[in-house]
Amino acid sequence: MTSFKSLDHPAVWCGTELFSRPDWEVHLTEADRAEIQTALSGVPEKLPEQFAKEDFAIPGLSSKLEQIQSNLEHGSGACFIRGLDLPNLTTEASQKLFWGLMCHIGTPVSQSADGARIFSVRDEGFKMGDTQARGPNTSKKLSFHTDRCDVISFLTLKQAKSGGENQLVSSMYLFNEIGTRRPDLLEALQQPFYYLRHDVDQGNEKPWCRQPIFSLYDNHFACNFLRVLIERAANSDDLPSLSDEQTEALDFLEEVAAEPDNHVTFRQEPGDLLLVNNWALLHRRNKFVDFDDLDERRHLLRIWLSMPNSRPLHPDFAGNYGATAAGAIRGGMKAKS
Repeated sequence: MTSFKSLDHPAVWCGTELFSRPDWEVHLTEADRAEIQTALSGVPEKLPEQFAKEDFAIPGLSSKLEQIQSNLEHGSGACFIRGLDLPNLTTEASQKLFWGLMCHIGTPVSQSADGARIFSVRDEGFKMGDTQARGPNTSKKLSFHTDRCDVISFLTLKQAKSGGENQLVSSMYLFNEIGTRRPDLLEALQQPFYYLRHDVDQGNEKPWCRQPIFSLYDNHFACNFLRVLIERAANSDDLPSLSDEQTEALDFLEEVAAEPDNHVTFRQEPGDLLLVNNWALLHRRNKFVDFDDLDERRHLLRIWLSMPNSRPLHPDFAGNYGATAAGAIRGGMKAKS
């Protein structure tokens, strides 16, 4: 068994320690909001996803966004931006605003086999067992996980009648805790696990990939975890089942993440924008109850970002992310040919 050395990094935080970090919450000023409104009025003829950051001019705000970009990689790994509840915005205008801001932080990547780079997180009413259903398009509670990108971003348009709170946990803190309590299971989590790709992820050469949960490569930490796809692989006739040790390791990871003192819970309100570094944090969402009025139901916009200041990844991630070099364009779903 390899010796365990704990991680020392600003993204190692426990529970509500996150809320006291200076890089956690950013409140936009009236000047920021006015500049965004002006930038938005400058792209009326262009559809969301069809313009670049040069078309969304925000010179006064750009330094603040550059600092957020740096903090996501070198700081606590999360940023909560408040104050984007601009008056009288349509859904399309909100998409343009979100797209324009995110293009100043990273490069949006595809979230579907059709190549869509803005995704609506809302209950689509899929029936139980529907192969096209994705967790974000249901009202159920989601487990702690990461998405297939460097940074995930959410802009809230409408919030649920009740529930739907966000939860974050530092995967770097989990690494330290598991290494202290169960070093044998930490070693198991650093070995490759099979993932069977989602039914909507159809643009790949293979229907599966292999990658570790925790990785230390070139002095950089990375965590990537989506248990539902690991379980699908384990239940596939074409791939190996999980060993007892692997199952115990996955259970223990989720158990430690779910301990109340280890994660934070908060609620995004309309106009709140959340950014999370997937390599350093896990996230999940509580079950929610929606309004009867269709126009008032919970609706978030999501963009997956590849970051220009991202860390290098172990080569085992190439099957799922494509490029693994620091700063490379990577992640997202390949378009179906």
